[in-house]
Amino acid sequence: MTAEISPSTAENAYEIAIQEEEEKVSNLGNQALWVLIHTLLAAGSWAAMMVAITLAHPETVPVLVTTAITFAIPFLVGYLFTRVRQNEMAPYTWLIGLIWFLVICLWILDMPTGPNQCYHCDATQKIYLTFFSPNQESGLIDNEGRLLGTWPAIAFVAYSIGGSFALRKKK
Repeated sequence: MTAEISPSTAENAYEIAIQEEEEKVSNLGNQALWVLIHTLLAAGSWAAMMVAITLAHPETVPVLVTTAITFAIPFLVGYLFTRVRQNEMAPYTWLIGLIWFLVICLWILDMPTGPNQCYHCDATQKIYLTFFSPNQESGLIDNEGRLLGTWPAIAFVAYSIGGSFALRKKK
């Protein structure tokens, strides 16, 4: 026994599939707008936090404390904003952070080394000393690797995690 599908059933299934695809495509603009809004909120919360730290004289604030605050403030903003305005796109801001970090890493890897600029460093040392070392600098990009690469990426990832927690709590 084989089940036969009537032509009207096949047409209905085809029309339903077409409607679902049209809804997905029409929703892409809305999703892109929300990713942009969440990205701006994450970047804005990180920038405001950095201004506050700068006003508190950054030479007195340890790198690890700044890194912890860089995570905490965007995490809270992501959590609170997503808790108030439920949106499924908040967890995707980590992709923006990853892309940002990879672009800055490529820039660093392309830089030449010399005296006072990570002399005789290989690629791993360049990346580690520029972005991750808490007490030693590479000398590349005026020792601002954390400011330009690490901390913005951490802020985007933290916002994403906060948004994920807010969406999980609501369900």
